[in-house]
Amino acid sequence: MQTIQVRLADASYEVIVGASLLGRLEEHLQRAGLSGPFLIVSQPRIFEALGSKFGKKFPVALIPDGERAKSLGTVSRVIDRMVELKLTRQSTVIAVGGGVIGDVAGFVASIYMRCIAVVQVPTTLLAQVDSSIGGKTGVNHRAAKNLIGSFYQPRLVLSDPLALRTLPDREYASGLYEALKYGIIRDAALFEDFEHNVATLLKREPEALERLVAKCALIKADVVMSDERERDLRRILNLGHTVGHGLEAAAKYQRIKHGEAVGYGMIAAARISTALEKLAIADQERIEAAIRSIRRLPALTGLNSKAVLAALRHDKKIRDGVVHFILPRGIGSVEITPAVPLKTVRDVVEEILDEGKRIPGSR
Repeated sequence: MQTIQVRLADASYEVIVGASLLGRLEEHLQRAGLSGPFLIVSQPRIFEALGSKFGKKFPVALIPDGERAKSLGTVSRVIDRMVELKLTRQSTVIAVGGGVIGDVAGFVASIYMRCIAVVQVPTTLLAQVDSSIGGKTGVNHRAAKNLIGSFYQPRLVLSDPLALRTLPDREYASGLYEALKYGIIRDAALFEDFEHNVATLLKREPEALERLVAKCALIKADVVMSDERERDLRRILNLGHTVGHGLEAAAKYQRIKHGEAVGYGMIAAARISTALEKLAIADQERIEAAIRSIRRLPALTGLNSKAVLAALRHDKKIRDGVVHFILPRGIGSVEITPAVPLKTVRDVVEEILDEGKRIPGSR
């Protein structure tokens, strides 16, 4: 078991990574000084697979599966359940699930009675390495992903690698794209380890997963402690998300998993950086090869560059009317820049869409 400390000006908490944590939830809640009444927020498929580990000790609010569940309508329904249970300001919401659950439950906790505690129990790899840490919460608007939300830190994060055994292969692979991101932005050794040991990670070996999750969590915590509100450094965590979010929006948050969109987005960022002579072609090729070694990315049939580029206009990384891109400068190093010509972005997006449309089938 490994423990990562997140120390911020107004909030400090632990990220605990280790096997069999789910069966000791009550122990960790008590250790963190959290008392009831509690409410678990989860999704049917996740709770069916893991709910037995919690017994019947906690009431549950289940929300639909999928990115489209990240809506104000879902938030309202969860709050209805909280009112029904008479939750108080001393209550705690426990988010058991992936990024959708963490975002929705965290946002609900941040606004119910002007905020109550939330504990993140991520059960997907993507959530364990990224979204459960750092306090980003929120839901989607029809104009853009995560347009409505708040920064609200959890009181505790419990990441159990054994929970990842329940994931479908595609969902698990989606998290590996996000984990690889940390090697590109901050840790060349992590990237190289990924290149050499991707087969081991694909087998979901618990010890390898615990090391990977802990390494990524440590990088995420370090960046968040330096820049909690994403005013500067924290923006590097958005590598691949600019074009990635555009693809998700163009697909109406269907067909493409978030991690897959980030995989495509990191390919786009590497190609843009190479086009601007910021990244060596050899490093671009290594980045693309590592991404494609995880799993075949999904087909992009039916998407067009106009819809993808339109989504970029609503991107949260816009400053002074300009989209800021996070571009790799080498393995383990990135820069944030507004100086990316629209033509370069359009050319790369169209190139990726053309390649994606030639992928056989759609998963």
